[in-house]
Amino acid sequence: MTVPTGLGEPRGPWFVSPDAGRWPGPYGSAVPPPPTPPARWRRRMLAAAAVLSLSAVSGGLAGAVVSGWDGGRAHLTAALPSPSVPVGTGVPADLVAAAAQVLPGVVSVQVSRGSTVSGGSGFAIDDQHHIITNDHILDGDSPPGTPLNGHRVSVVAQDGRRIVAEVVGRDPGSDIAVLRVPPSAGLHPLALAQPGSARVGESVLAVGSPLGLSGTVTAGIVSALDRVVLLGNGGRQTAVQTDASINPGNSGGPLVNADGEVIGVNTAIATLEGVGSIGIGFAIPIQRAEQTADEIIRRGG
Repeated sequence: MTVPTGLGEPRGPWFVSPDAGRWPGPYGSAVPPPPTPPARWRRRMLAAAAVLSLSAVSGGLAGAVVSGWDGGRAHLTAALPSPSVPVGTGVPADLVAAAAQVLPGVVSVQVSRGSTVSGGSGFAIDDQHHIITNDHILDGDSPPGTPLNGHRVSVVAQDGRRIVAEVVGRDPGSDIAVLRVPPSAGLHPLALAQPGSARVGESVLAVGSPLGLSGTVTAGIVSALDRVVLLGNGGRQTAVQTDASINPGNSGGPLVNADGEVIGVNTAIATLEGVGSIGIGFAIPIQRAEQTADEIIRRGG
């Protein structure tokens, strides 16, 4: 059994822990070479493999449908059940109200490149029909900042309407991009939390389209604040850390508090050896995302 002593391969976009480089590996993987497992662990691994095989059979069809999302990096294994709030833990009623409040303003973002479609999430921020999302969604598998010549960007609202979107501007350094849709989209702008209002331990929702499953809401808490990570191509930045389940396709969606206010833009997760969410996700603080978006709008209209 692999002994996890660091953060492994990330998704959406690549995350590198501050301790990266302690062990060689792709994208600065901080996972050491796996040791030879004792006999008792080999027996347990065989039993676990049998359970996972049964899960894979039931989830195989869904995995085949959604495996192409988020730049093609979501694989069938990501269709296995993600950690969720256990039955009986008593999800706060205010989170139910918060979900109902924010869902009308959250969209799936889709970028078509010929026969290839990659996607993520986004959310409305004002009455001028602007949408915040992650810049890396627009890149897909292309190098950061690649022009979108010939690529079509659209959003899908919660009611299933597909709406052509204009790219107002991009900032690869902060991994923030701004889209604009016609007034007919009728999106509801989300309320933004006050700077510095997020608290460790408070309940939060991650909202978006993980693996292309639009309108998905997962619950958790703020695990840490000011976590230093590598985001976009701008070097080390501080982020909000959460244990709310985030998977490829959640990128660009909102992380909201129990009042339905956005405290961050879901951007990256840490994974172990390519598996999906392990309860370590990162969001760009909303005050930084808002400042970047305002600058993009001033430049681009």
